Amino acid sequence: MTLCDIGNTNATFSKEGKISKIDIQSFKNFKSSEKIYYISVNDSLKSKLENDENFVNLEPFFEIDTIYNGLGIDRIVNCYSIDNGVVIDAGSAITIDIMQNKMHLGGCILPGISQSLKTYENISERLKVSLNSQIDLEALPQKTSDAVSYGVIKPIVLLIENISNNSKIYFTGGDGEFLSRFFKNSIYDKRLIFRGMQALIEEKKEILC
Repeated sequence: MTLCDIGNTNATFSKEGKISKIDIQSFKNFKSSEKIYYISVNDSLKSKLENDENFVNLEPFFEIDTIYNGLGIDRIVNCYSIDNGVVIDAGSAITIDIMQNKMHLGGCILPGISQSLKTYENISERLKVSLNSQIDLEALPQKTSDAVSYGVIKPIVLLIENISNNSKIYFTGGDGEFLSRFFKNSIYDKRLIFRGMQALIEEKKEILC
């Protein structure tokens, strides 16, 4: 079975436990001879996907208990296989969602690490620095490059600590593994979105398969 998570930059595939990516420009010309189950946040590909009988859109089949208005399909799927805990997708934006007894209680969105660094760069060329991934959050920085890294990472960590309230935290996304290191009660799962898709397909196999 092939699963596909289509974003605005890449299409990510999962097949037989292996994950691969192609950029969206290449995906526009992609053809498949086998059935592919997908979710997509890329509106520009809607026509291509709807007109290809080998692509099966899973979005209409997902249901989640929430009063949140406008919850994206990527966030829904990330939360789908989690009964209790905090679900964090750390990419160009960082989304934080709370699950309790399979109910989505709400969530928030903040800029990702790369976007935050660009904000500093836009303020001043002197603030154009690389992230220090080994920054000590328990000590005040003593140079500008560390001060920027501290200013980017510390607020994210404090917000997650405050929201999680000692719950288990499930990280995914490009910066998920890095951020998970700051929390003892965390799990990094790069396949989280595919686990949600697989859970749905198993539940709806009489319809989908």
